[in-house]
Amino acid sequence: MSIDEKTVRKVAKLARLALPEERVAPMAQELSGIMDWIEQLNEVDIEGVEPMTSAVEGARLSMREDVVTDGENPQRVLANAPKSEDGFFVVPKVVE
Repeated sequence: MSIDEKTVRKVAKLARLALPEERVAPMAQELSGIMDWIEQLNEVDIEGVEPMTSAVEGARLSMREDVVTDGENPQRVLANAPKSEDGFFVVPKVVE
């Protein structure tokens, strides 16, 4: 499928893209190449191939039990904090 410059201008206008005139011809070639590649995909035999919703369909992720802990050693955890107070991380205020 060939895309002409008129179509490129129309699509750019509909997409509200400012496309300089010197980019119209190269863009038409690029889009034509993309459409040719899509046409090649239509030639692939997909007889008997089930549609997929995910590339990892059927894969099961191992689950661990959700257990609340105190971090086992709060002092060691807080040692990584740039600033802590009364056993808590101190962070800068984000919302005024």
